[in-house]
Amino acid sequence: MAREAGVDPSHVSMIERGLREPSLAVLASICGVLGLDIGLRLYATTGPTIRDRHQAAIVEMLIRSLGPGWHRLVEVPVRQPARGVIDLVLAREVVVATEVHSELRTVEQLIRWAGDKADSLPSAEAWPMLSGGRTPPVHRLLVIRSTRTNREIVRAHAATFATAYPGDPTAVRAALMGTGPWPGSSMLWAKVEGGRAELLQRRPPGVG
Repeated sequence: MAREAGVDPSHVSMIERGLREPSLAVLASICGVLGLDIGLRLYATTGPTIRDRHQAAIVEMLIRSLGPGWHRLVEVPVRQPARGVIDLVLAREVVVATEVHSELRTVEQLIRWAGDKADSLPSAEAWPMLSGGRTPPVHRLLVIRSTRTNREIVRAHAATFATAYPGDPTAVRAALMGTGPWPGSSMLWAKVEGGRAELLQRRPPGVG
């Protein structure tokens, strides 16, 4: 069934055991194989107050870890040329559009969408405050939750991620703590245990 649906068998196994919430796209693929229809109803003002508790924990940890001198804004809307919301925007001598992902899906779409939103930051209402009246460079920071699935995805597309996010992780952590310059667009890993997030000191084993 997993093969016909185009879904990794281990992902299906975790869904069956209640260890992972499937996306609507995965549900639709599985239902198509089984000959089932899928229905969806939306009710205003209902549902969980935190859509992704792992993402929220990582953002909270990042904000608490920042050294002096960083301006920070969460959930920053951009309007053009791309329309969306950036998870966390940091500003010092540079502006850093930060995306946090607890579960990776489409690699190409993730990188393209993050780049489009970063390029759209000058359209944000907060841009005058973030830019300080200057034209600072805008860099990207991708923070990924360290899970087996995410590590396998990054390992399989190592050259793509390295090209999109070439900054050195050690230099990134130093810059976030206020002890070094920003090294450029970069990627960090975080673990979440018991609702608390922590940045990994180095890349996970096997992830170049």
